[in-house]
Amino acid sequence: MDQNAHVPCAALASRIRALAALVLLAGSALGAWAQASNPLTPELLNYVQRLALAGARAGAPEQARVDIQLGQLDARLRLAPCRQVQPYLPQGQKMWGKSRIGLRCLDGAQGGARWNVSLPVTVQVYARAVVASQALAAGTLLTQELLQSAEVDIAAEAGQVFTDAGQLDGRSLQRPLVPGEAVRSSDLKARRWFAVGERVQVLASGTGYAIASEGQALEPGLEGQEVRVRFENGRTVTGRAVGERRVEVLL
Repeated sequence: MDQNAHVPCAALASRIRALAALVLLAGSALGAWAQASNPLTPELLNYVQRLALAGARAGAPEQARVDIQLGQLDARLRLAPCRQVQPYLPQGQKMWGKSRIGLRCLDGAQGGARWNVSLPVTVQVYARAVVASQALAAGTLLTQELLQSAEVDIAAEAGQVFTDAGQLDGRSLQRPLVPGEAVRSSDLKARRWFAVGERVQVLASGTGYAIASEGQALEPGLEGQEVRVRFENGRTVTGRAVGERRVEVLL
């Protein structure tokens, strides 16, 4: 699941299209707020709420319950009156946890200066995930008896959550968890896929092709980390440890 929960590709594409359509409405729909000197009118806040909700649902599980809490603009701001305010999602910004939505003035009233500010937003996404059934210390070897399923805010922290306790069998915690706390990928110790000197399979892939070969690991293969591998001809490559004695190289 990235960054937090798995969403089927077709459903995700549909949600992204809906979000894009909502964003495109901003330029024309906000004309109704042309005379507002205070940018946070009820109409604007309603639009921002919808924009944040659409952004959150684009990356959330299908049955997730989403709650949007809008914050306040910085009290020190002194914004000039504006005839047209446009909300927008900042590039690369994810509507997940502590986030923000941009507000920009497209048409300053009475020659007023244009401005661009951010409105803080808190996005909570409630879905079922695997949680600790009791207090678990750092270093605990996870078993299904130590875990259970519960509805939690999967957007509260960074890291992937899990829906199947079986995926966590044999994994070790790198930090303690309290009862009811979701187990996230960032809570787990990286798995060691192979040791220095072991023979490993190397898969090198690029556009339209893939080549498999074998070499010797020059470094321990920790899950997701880069490692150097030397082939019999003396050439070395750097790839990512992705499985039991397996290294992936993207060309």
